[in-house]
Amino acid sequence: MDTYRLHYFPESGNSYKLALMLTLCGQTFESIWTDFGARVTWAPEWRRTINPMGEIPVLEVNGRKLTQTAPILLQLAAQYEKFGATNDAETYELLRWLFWDNQKMSGGMATYRFLRTFTPKSDPAVLAWHLARVKDYLGILEQHLGATTFVACERLTIADISMCAYLSYPMDETGIDLTASYPNITAWLDRLMKMPGWKLPYELLPGKRLQRWSA
Repeated sequence: MDTYRLHYFPESGNSYKLALMLTLCGQTFESIWTDFGARVTWAPEWRRTINPMGEIPVLEVNGRKLTQTAPILLQLAAQYEKFGATNDAETYELLRWLFWDNQKMSGGMATYRFLRTFTPKSDPAVLAWHLARVKDYLGILEQHLGATTFVACERLTIADISMCAYLSYPMDETGIDLTASYPNITAWLDRLMKMPGWKLPYELLPGKRLQRWSA
């Protein structure tokens, strides 16, 4: 049986992706809280011993340190034969949306939310620019989910697990009322939360929170 240790901080949606995937696969993991607010991930010693890319999360599997959520999700899906693709067409769709999420939805929302809520004195013009991009991505996802039940296939896959992560944090952190403006996304998130074993980010990721600078 594999042993997992997850280096994370609670506000990290990418950490949530891995914690949720492991949980839905019936696996337990040791939680290794990281003081991201103190810029621990910038420290030379941390980068030398934990992750030379300077990023969270890091998943240790039997002592081997893995980084970057997308390939880790793909590896776990293959290992446990859950939430992955079953043919070439599904593989293409899953990868298409997984990569789009990393570059657009997760990437955009993570940056905007961090600047809005966890950064002091963010430039309003910069915030507005990022918010416009996030709303564009949300519009794309909203339209897509109007024609399909899940993101990549007609069942839950790692594309959903990845895509939902930064959209699962409280509205007072994102400042975006998904319920009011994005009914298809809201219905999709409701479907996900009804899946057996599903948990929200702060249920899976305990520990000291980052200082908030915006309500």
